Amino acid sequence: MSEPLGITFEEHDRAGVVTLDRPARLNALTREMFEALSANYRRWEPAAQIYGVVMESTHPKVFCSGGDLKVLNQLNHDGAVDEIREFYRSAYTHVWVLEKFIRPNVPLINGLAFGGGIGISLLGTHCIAGEGYRFAMPQVGIGFLPDIGGTYFLPRLDGWVGTYLALTGAEIGPADAHRLRLVTHYIPSPYFDVIKTSLADNHPIDRLLDGLHQDPGEGELVRLTPALNRIFSASTVEEILERLDAEPEGPYETWAKETAATLRQKSPTSLKIALQQMLRGKALSLAEALQLEFRLASHLVTTPDFKEGIDAKIAGKGRAPKWTPETVADVDDSRIASLFETPVDGELELNEPKQIFQ
Repeated sequence: MSEPLGITFEEHDRAGVVTLDRPARLNALTREMFEALSANYRRWEPAAQIYGVVMESTHPKVFCSGGDLKVLNQLNHDGAVDEIREFYRSAYTHVWVLEKFIRPNVPLINGLAFGGGIGISLLGTHCIAGEGYRFAMPQVGIGFLPDIGGTYFLPRLDGWVGTYLALTGAEIGPADAHRLRLVTHYIPSPYFDVIKTSLADNHPIDRLLDGLHQDPGEGELVRLTPALNRIFSASTVEEILERLDAEPEGPYETWAKETAATLRQKSPTSLKIALQQMLRGKALSLAEALQLEFRLASHLVTTPDFKEGIDAKIAGKGRAPKWTPETVADVDDSRIASLFETPVDGELELNEPKQIFQ
């Protein structure tokens, strides 16, 4: 008997309702889930009876933990590189489908939204954070890259906070996410059913959400912003580490030491790739960013760090990975550049709306 898909699609009057329902796997996304998402958004776009789409989770503390690392780990051990590449193709293709979906799209997030969970929710028309919302892009910690659109949206955040989030994988809550425009509204979760019902009743969504929105407060990053911008504006990972190490005694000293220690736990190769993504990303369109991410992903899934990072997380139950090379200083910068410039077979193609929804 095959495992349930882990995601359902229903129609409640004028609303399409997407429910993430893999609580035992923290709603981790599989290729089949991405493909089902794309298929249903394509079905709903031309449907006259659908006013908009709402997305929710059955897990009380998790919206979506990202891609299913257990599945990727098994594919890694099986040597199924092509299947891993197709997982990422389906993921990035769905981000593009979502970008071109013009009906109201309202994810209701009251829990962890990491990696792929950001990709399936950020680039729609709206994004709602509840009181339990937590954002992170932790991919450099598994020997990968901040993908699924991260090359596009992270460099566009205020100052250098996108670089900080990409390299550290740090979590932020609803206040910072709203201030950075990663979510459109902060609405406590008891009102989520009101949003679902109103969308089904064809209630004008902007007026409704604006009326329910509350002030989420100042956030966690405001205090760190001066130091964060000063340090993460450096053009190399080595210089970022040097600035963190040299932070003098004062209000940012502890944060700098902890952040430096965090960076030194990440894949050195992934750190260098992520920084280049942030430096190049502002000049790229979303389509160009997704196509670049697929190229980079296709290269990275054949590397020791990708296999080691996921294996350490899954089979090793969180053991410290052994990266190759072990330090940032040992990473060949010319090799990093070649990953960005060297095409791969079957590069990602993205269609315009007429082709997507026909």
